[in-house]
Amino acid sequence: MIMTVPTVLTLFRIALLPVVVVLFYLPFDWVRPACATIFAIAGITDWLDGYLARRLNQSSSFGAFLDPVADKLLVAVALIMLVADDPRIWVTIPAMIIIGREIIVSALREWMAEVGSSSKVSVSMLGKIKTTVQLFAVFFMLYFQPMPLVGLPTYELGLFLLELAAVLTIVSMVAYLRAALRSNYAG
Repeated sequence: MIMTVPTVLTLFRIALLPVVVVLFYLPFDWVRPACATIFAIAGITDWLDGYLARRLNQSSSFGAFLDPVADKLLVAVALIMLVADDPRIWVTIPAMIIIGREIIVSALREWMAEVGSSSKVSVSMLGKIKTTVQLFAVFFMLYFQPMPLVGLPTYELGLFLLELAAVLTIVSMVAYLRAALRSNYAG
């Protein structure tokens, strides 16, 4: 297997996860903004690897498999840390919805691939919007402190975006399930 630039970026995104986890639990004031910054870098590589795969014509089946895995790991690990840090229902329920949906949709995609209908549940624009909202939600919640200069209450903004992401998660999951059911009963 030849390692392409997009695949290296995806592997780099996965490698950043342990760094975020270790930093998150260090007892220093600067760790939350540092975690958020590293998480943002990982999130940017998500966009960049897809862009470069198309631009450089370096798409691969391994990259197509690994990219969504990296996305799900990034979000799930961060959500688990955030719930451990703040186990209130307003954090826990959206995190459960988001992680649960990822498991359901991953299983659905695997099943649809087995029956030869994987294109029916390929990534949609709504799925991309959902992922973007999730990444911003987690970034702001990780940052935790008011933003310098503008004084935004980042954690509260992140919490609002997390709840919005949970709603988008349900809507996109229902859309994928409906497409799969239509495909299964039509064929």
